[in-house]
Amino acid sequence: MDIQLDPARDDLPLMANTSHILVKHYVLDLDVDFESQVIEGTIVLFLEDGNRFKKQNSSIEEACQSESNKACKFGMPEPCHIPVTNARTFSSEMEYNDFAICSKGEKDTSDKDGNHDNQEHASGISSSKYCCDTGNHGSEDFLLVLDCCDLSVLKVEEVDVAAVPGLEKFTRSPELTVVSEEFRNQIVRELVTLPANRWREQLDYYARCSQAPGCGELLFDTDTWSLQIRKTGAQTATDFPHAIRIWYKTKPEGRSVTWTSDQSGRPCVYTVGSPINNRALFPCQEPPVAMSTWQATVRAAASFVVLMSGENSAKPTQLWEGCSSWYYYVTMPMPASTFTIAVGCWTEMKMETWSSNDLATERPFSPSEANFRHVGVCSHMEYPCRFQNASATTQEIIPHRVFAPVCLTGACQETLLRLIPPCLSAAHSVLGTHPFSRLDVLIVPANFPSLGMASPHIMFLSQSSLTGGNHLCGTRLCHEIAHAWFGLAIGARDWTEEWLSEGFATHLEDVFWATAQQLAPHEAREQQELRACLRWRRLQDEMQCSPEEMQVLRFPHVGGHSGRFS
Repeated sequence: MDIQLDPARDDLPLMANTSHILVKHYVLDLDVDFESQVIEGTIVLFLEDGNRFKKQNSSIEEACQSESNKACKFGMPEPCHIPVTNARTFSSEMEYNDFAICSKGEKDTSDKDGNHDNQEHASGISSSKYCCDTGNHGSEDFLLVLDCCDLSVLKVEEVDVAAVPGLEKFTRSPELTVVSEEFRNQIVRELVTLPANRWREQLDYYARCSQAPGCGELLFDTDTWSLQIRKTGAQTATDFPHAIRIWYKTKPEGRSVTWTSDQSGRPCVYTVGSPINNRALFPCQEPPVAMSTWQATVRAAASFVVLMSGENSAKPTQLWEGCSSWYYYVTMPMPASTFTIAVGCWTEMKMETWSSNDLATERPFSPSEANFRHVGVCSHMEYPCRFQNASATTQEIIPHRVFAPVCLTGACQETLLRLIPPCLSAAHSVLGTHPFSRLDVLIVPANFPSLGMASPHIMFLSQSSLTGGNHLCGTRLCHEIAHAWFGLAIGARDWTEEWLSEGFATHLEDVFWATAQQLAPHEAREQQELRACLRWRRLQDEMQCSPEEMQVLRFPHVGGHSGRFS
């Protein structure tokens, strides 16, 4: 059943059945085509069924309760059991050629929405306004539901991870001598749970598995808000393939990315966050409880720079004349909606001259500031956590790069470049360890609808922040830096609670900025009181001009509007 939304009133439907199965890792392999305004390629999903992650959450909960007297709540959303409201009928008559990606000049055999369905008859796909009940109902096959919109899905197949040399060591059951579904799933179960200190090995295996051959096409169907995948005979999440490959391409009108020109008139594309997050960029699980890692290889013309949410400062690899490849990875589990990409003819900005009067001058910490920094024990799921890294705790200024159209070089030199170090240092002096190991800052095109947006390892800033002098640029930088802690490292259970992250970031931007300016305590207090007064006046004006239903907080539910923070 397709859901019709009123963008002014309705939340984004979250269709993914995260109560039954979770995506633990995404491997994207994509090509960016500016001529057709399409991003196409494959995405490989590594899955974990509900039995495993519910046990993990239970153990985490017990650990939290033993370490703290405070309430520490973890868990998965409850399954939504509803009657069948719309039974879909499918046709199984489709040849393999129908799945081929149509090259230029070839006829696209997709339906009106650009999707190539390969379904057999399915007895009852349950759907409601916000969720699907896809558990085992006796004779029915298990259904994997992913959040998906404005995508042309071409083919879905199971990945034969057993064909990757060396992965057989991950099978613990000696009786599994024949390659089977259980054998392949056991390999994936062991792979996704490798200890954090083996993250490099884990990424390598993920990459090798993503290149493994397919071992059978899977049935799939799409509607406005979801992609539904099943395998005949797999009646539970445990039986369902734990590594699948999806061939797809975006649409020029897709609402997750904006195809436009930068301030120099060169073509570019970037993710916009709201209103539908990344579901028009790749099929994913949107609820914030669905935490995953990812790695991505993106190919584009050699004149373009690819920036992405990634722990590494990627450099281009020339594949052939006129084409380069960029590779990024993330090992800290994050909601899929925080994945960010920008491709354009950006220029990396470098500070040409330094002045002893610049705010960028680093200042040493006093002993009182450094005393609270220690390597503690975290209670979250296992990953290579910077809060447990002794060297990271003393890193005031994380490595950072600045990218912008070449026409904004002067403006970046005058303000942005010299403000980033003191703002990062100020954040560290207040909150301690930076949650992310590096930062890219991009001045986005003029049609960007906000002053800024924070994502893991990358920040978008509006060109407007460069025109208001140090104060406007500095406070906006501090606001987005604060989201690294509040909004990204710590997030709301559902997207209706984003106001909490925005509240913390708005408060901390004043604290960070006063510290970066090295203001005396009374000067910092006066500045913060003035800004608080201005915000209060603005809130009063907005309340007077807003309809009554917009003046109260709504009861939280599974929907949401945005997964990144401005």
